[in-house]
Amino acid sequence: MAKKYRVLGMACDGCAQSVTKALKAVAPDATIEIEVDLETKEVSVEGLSEDAAVQQAVEGAGFEYGGLV
Repeated sequence: MAKKYRVLGMACDGCAQSVTKALKAVAPDATIEIEVDLETKEVSVEGLSEDAAVQQAVEGAGFEYGGLV
Protein backbone atom coordinates (compact mmCIF):
# COMPACT_ATOMS: atom_id res chain seq x y z
CA MET A 1 0.00 0.00 0.00
CA ALA A 2 1.31 3.40 -0.96
CA LYS A 3 1.84 6.23 1.51
CA LYS A 4 1.52 9.90 0.59
CA TYR A 5 3.89 12.53 1.86
CA ARG A 6 3.87 16.29 1.52
CA VAL A 7 7.09 17.62 -0.01
CA LEU A 8 7.38 21.39 -0.07
CA GLY A 9 9.59 23.26 -2.49
CA MET A 10 8.94 21.16 -5.59
CA ALA A 11 8.14 23.38 -8.57
CA CYS A 12 9.18 21.60 -11.77
CA ASP A 13 9.90 18.25 -13.40
CA GLY A 14 13.53 18.56 -12.34
CA CYS A 15 12.41 18.78 -8.72
CA ALA A 16 10.22 15.71 -9.17
CA GLN A 17 13.13 13.81 -10.69
CA SER A 18 15.44 14.82 -7.83
CA VAL A 19 12.97 13.60 -5.20
CA THR A 20 12.33 10.37 -7.12
CA LYS A 21 16.06 9.67 -7.47
CA ALA A 22 16.69 10.37 -3.78
CA LEU A 23 13.89 8.04 -2.68
CA LYS A 24 14.99 5.22 -4.98
CA ALA A 25 18.54 5.54 -3.61
CA VAL A 26 17.28 4.67 -0.11
CA ALA A 27 16.78 1.04 -1.15
CA PRO A 28 18.36 0.57 -4.58
CA ASP A 29 17.63 -3.16 -4.69
CA ALA A 30 13.95 -2.79 -3.75
CA THR A 31 11.05 -2.23 -6.10
CA ILE A 32 9.83 1.23 -5.20
CA GLU A 33 7.02 2.96 -7.05
CA ILE A 34 6.90 6.75 -6.79
CA GLU A 35 4.38 9.22 -8.13
CA VAL A 36 4.95 12.95 -7.77
CA ASP A 37 2.10 15.48 -7.97
CA LEU A 38 3.65 18.92 -8.36
CA GLU A 39 0.30 20.68 -8.05
CA THR A 40 -0.50 19.28 -4.59
CA LYS A 41 3.16 18.94 -3.54
CA GLU A 42 2.53 15.28 -2.68
CA VAL A 43 4.63 12.21 -3.31
CA SER A 44 3.09 8.74 -3.27
CA VAL A 45 5.59 6.03 -2.30
CA GLU A 46 5.00 2.29 -2.45
CA GLY A 47 7.64 -0.23 -1.40
CA LEU A 48 9.40 1.92 1.17
CA SER A 49 7.77 1.71 4.58
CA GLU A 50 10.08 3.74 6.83
CA ASP A 51 8.83 7.32 7.18
CA ALA A 52 12.18 8.44 8.63
CA ALA A 53 13.99 7.15 5.53
CA VAL A 54 11.60 9.09 3.30
CA GLN A 55 12.14 12.24 5.36
CA GLN A 56 15.92 11.86 5.20
CA ALA A 57 15.87 11.31 1.43
CA VAL A 58 13.58 14.30 0.80
CA GLU A 59 15.63 16.63 2.99
CA GLY A 60 18.88 15.30 1.52
CA ALA A 61 17.59 16.25 -1.93
CA GLY A 62 17.09 19.81 -0.69
CA PHE A 63 13.34 19.84 -0.11
CA GLU A 64 11.18 20.34 2.97
CA TYR A 65 9.50 17.22 4.34
CA GLY A 66 5.90 17.98 5.29
CA GLY A 67 4.97 14.60 6.77
CA LEU A 68 2.30 12.06 5.93
CA VAL A 69 -0.80 13.30 4.14
